[in-house]
Amino acid sequence: MNVIVANAQQAQLSNLDVDIIKSISGTYDANEIVEMFKSFFYSKMILDVTALKHYDDLKTYEVLVQGLDPEKIVFLLPEGSKLCTSNFLAHLIAIGIYNFTTNLNGIKFLLKKSNTLKDVEHIRKMANIEDSTETGASVATVVTKVDNGTTIIGVRNVTEHAGATTFIYMLKKELSISYGQDNVVAIEIDKNDFSYFNDKQMVSAKLGEIRTILQRYSSATIILVDLNNCTDDSFCGDILYLVEPSTLKLNRLIRRNRNCFGRLGGQKIILNKSLLLNNDVFDFESEAAIKVFYNMPPLDERKRNAIVNDFLTKLGLFNRNPKNNNSNKIFGLFRR
Repeated sequence: MNVIVANAQQAQLSNLDVDIIKSISGTYDANEIVEMFKSFFYSKMILDVTALKHYDDLKTYEVLVQGLDPEKIVFLLPEGSKLCTSNFLAHLIAIGIYNFTTNLNGIKFLLKKSNTLKDVEHIRKMANIEDSTETGASVATVVTKVDNGTTIIGVRNVTEHAGATTFIYMLKKELSISYGQDNVVAIEIDKNDFSYFNDKQMVSAKLGEIRTILQRYSSATIILVDLNNCTDDSFCGDILYLVEPSTLKLNRLIRRNRNCFGRLGGQKIILNKSLLLNNDVFDFESEAAIKVFYNMPPLDERKRNAIVNDFLTKLGLFNRNPKNNNSNKIFGLFRR
């Protein structure tokens, strides 16, 4: 049996011909919804998002995901609203919400068969392509640093524990599929975290021997380097700077160095493990006086993530396949 939580779209839901065990209407805080239904047995919840206070705020959906099983919720979005854009949907997908629609047919479909990440991952990929187009960003090309043509890319955490180790692992996985396992190498300096991935092409090097190790793997096509505390990064053709944009991490960084972002002007800054929406990214750029190269949401390193391929495409390591009729592809999901 199903439950309905409705508000502005109640008239539309009144025409839904499905078994209902409980129905409520009104406007509720996300925590109230969690408290009402966390111990209530139901098959699926049909949630008119206008019943949520601050339904255009991603934090509202984070509360729901933490308290209820998102796979059991079908989110009914107001058609034509800013929620029905690839950018907003991409962030819902990033926190585990895959079941959303704007009409009754979509609800009926999702009640029978829940979406998986595979069903919606094209939306996340689309969002970053649109971001690039809107901002006039061109595909970047990484610089080659070794004479035989090896591309060396350094990765550096700007905020503490911004995720460079896992970030490199995920890049390497996708690059290895395209370039071949032996043609992509990852090296970490003065740490041994790579050993836990059980990958012979992910190695550790002491600071004083990094150039020797680079020559050892000079037959590789791409080398990714976790720079850690290495200050001399002149051997890198390009460097990616990771920032985890949480309030705690940013404030801690700024207290140590108020001009921390001043030296990063013109560099490739990646917001990693980010839940920021486009307007939040714009605010961050304005406050820090820098340009963000890519806004990367939290990812599951145990799975392949299409958004990693999109990042590598923007970086210039993969070919970009042009997408046409993006809006139709997004709303095709809603028109089932």
